[in-house]
Amino acid sequence: MNLIDMHCDTLWKMIQQNEYDLMENPWSVSIPAMKEAGTLAQFFACYTCLEEQNMDYEKCYKQALAMIELLKKNCEKYSEEICMAGNYEDILKNEQNGQISAVLTIEEGGIINGKAQRLEELWEKGVRLMTPMWNYTNCLGHPNSREPELMAKGLTKFGKEIINRAGELGMIIDVSHASDQSFLDILECTDGPVVASHSNCRALCRHPRNLTDEMIRRLAEAGGVAGLNLFPMFLGENLSPGMELEAMAAHVLHMINVGGEEFPAIGTDADGYSIQAYEPIQKVSDMSKLWEMLRKKGVSEDQLERIWRTNAVNVLKRIG
Repeated sequence: MNLIDMHCDTLWKMIQQNEYDLMENPWSVSIPAMKEAGTLAQFFACYTCLEEQNMDYEKCYKQALAMIELLKKNCEKYSEEICMAGNYEDILKNEQNGQISAVLTIEEGGIINGKAQRLEELWEKGVRLMTPMWNYTNCLGHPNSREPELMAKGLTKFGKEIINRAGELGMIIDVSHASDQSFLDILECTDGPVVASHSNCRALCRHPRNLTDEMIRRLAEAGGVAGLNLFPMFLGENLSPGMELEAMAAHVLHMINVGGEEFPAIGTDADGYSIQAYEPIQKVSDMSKLWEMLRKKGVSEDQLERIWRTNAVNVLKRIG
């Protein structure tokens, strides 16, 4: 079982509590936990919380750069265990060397802050996926919302230019926090890889962060995938304790039914919320419990391999 997890917020935790690192920390993602999970590649988000930075995108940009350096330093410190990866060839090489691959992502494209050259700078620093917006309107476009008027607003003119350029570079664009119209605009603006790195199915849980069936079909047709988000808020409304694994399996099965078996992947959102508060998956090393639940629900070994690894690999192969 080789896991590719398309989203965690562990760098955000690390920069807040700098006494911990990737080898030893109390959170969900660590080198020992990833090794136990059989992690092939972990996407590490440089998530910058606007509220913590007084809504200042320049401060957020500096914090994102600090997170990039933090991950690189950890990879240097524990080079026998984990190594940076910028494309699928790097991941294969790291796998042959017995190393976990660390893939850099940006979760809040607003840090570009109207400066187009920053996209190139982030690419040069190793960023291979960008979530254009988090939960606030920014220079690129509009985010998910419970307000229909906001969900009907899409990318800005500048945002369309940036998404188009990202596609030319081969950078993955992540629609997980996009408004419905931004989602459509992104698909129209780029021929590059597009994913929903940590989103579930709106048909099963009506949170605006989740994908409608039509969005699932459109994203699947574009060669994209959706990473199953383990956060109960996105699994079900009024979800009963102890039913989390059942809900996760239901979302995966719905993704397969609507988008096909090449559509679902994993995007835990670990350390973006207190995963330890929810049984039975407290750390990424517990992901085998979801594997077993899916087997019980009739998901084949081949389909499980696709969900854990192959579907994400198909996207990674499109990185420039």
